[in-house]
Amino acid sequence: MPTPDNEVVSLSIGGRTHAEWESYEIDSDLLVPADAWHVSLGLNGKSVPAEVVIGAEVLVKVGGETVLTGYVDDVGEPISKSGHTLSLSGRDRAADLLDCACPIFNKQEATLSQIVAAIATEFGDFNKRIDADSVRSRKKIAVDIGVTAWDALARVAESNGLWPWFEPDGTLVVGGPDYSTPEVATLILRRDGDGNNVLSLDKQESMAERYSKVTVYSQAPGSHSGGLDSIGKPDVSGFKEDTTVKRNRPHVVIDNECDTPAACRSRATKLLNDGKLKSFTLSAEVKGHRIAAPGSPSDGMLWKPGQRVRVISDPHGINGVFFLMARKFKRNRSDGTRTELTLKEDGVWAIEAHPHSKHARGKNSLLGHELDWLKAPNA
Repeated sequence: MPTPDNEVVSLSIGGRTHAEWESYEIDSDLLVPADAWHVSLGLNGKSVPAEVVIGAEVLVKVGGETVLTGYVDDVGEPISKSGHTLSLSGRDRAADLLDCACPIFNKQEATLSQIVAAIATEFGDFNKRIDADSVRSRKKIAVDIGVTAWDALARVAESNGLWPWFEPDGTLVVGGPDYSTPEVATLILRRDGDGNNVLSLDKQESMAERYSKVTVYSQAPGSHSGGLDSIGKPDVSGFKEDTTVKRNRPHVVIDNECDTPAACRSRATKLLNDGKLKSFTLSAEVKGHRIAAPGSPSDGMLWKPGQRVRVISDPHGINGVFFLMARKFKRNRSDGTRTELTLKEDGVWAIEAHPHSKHARGKNSLLGHELDWLKAPNA
């Protein structure tokens, strides 16, 4: 069956557009730094187009809508008795930041926007956006030799309760999840088949990283006891409990970057939430790449991480709203056009501010402190 025009996947490389792939996969995951793509087709005696080379810029589109802006990483051209195939794969603009060292710089009184620009601008002239309520200037920042640009960016973002990613149009965003957005779709799996619109739905739960209590200890510098209490434990600590874990599963972490009880409690909360995030996953597969919601503003919209989706499943006993963490567009000869959706519990992915310095001012401070790990040897 021919693919509908609004779901045709095309690649624009070197001013030319290529489509009609035998198979493809286009990944987007908020927890994975770089979105990835892969396409293949039979050449049937044709030559690889001259513009298709490693390092080339690429726009990946679905039905004319851009879903990824990035580069060609790999070009494969296997030839055998069964045929001559072209295989292409790549990543979005995060690829260079992941692979390459951060520019060395030293700034005084820098804003978050200025720091993001200093880290990322060397890798392309693309838009940058800070999705935060407020920002403060930094007293000083300097980058150590050998730190990758993505690691520097991620740690600066994380220290302020934010996270970086690239939008489909190539815009670098430093922000976080928005759980106030309305639901875009309802996925239904009923035993009687009435209204079913999923091809498969898999619920996976795990106890591996769930804890009843997480305690974070930190040795505070300059305390009267040298950072230790009378029984030899660090004298700064904080904990968080999860009453939904019914048996005793304590976890203890040493984090010397948390210099106050409040910072320790915040870190403990983050670790509990991380375990909860990993412990529950709904994996759904649906036809096509667009939301089918007649009469809704989201009808015909492409699936995208960050959306909120209601799931109703009689066999699983589920009726609730979930957060779309990842999606994969895919097509092959046997299955046709499909989308894989990875859903997590709504509101669980929370990026608590994690200071990467003993000088941190707390979770509500945006770049109001120095980051020791970024300091160059001569800074």
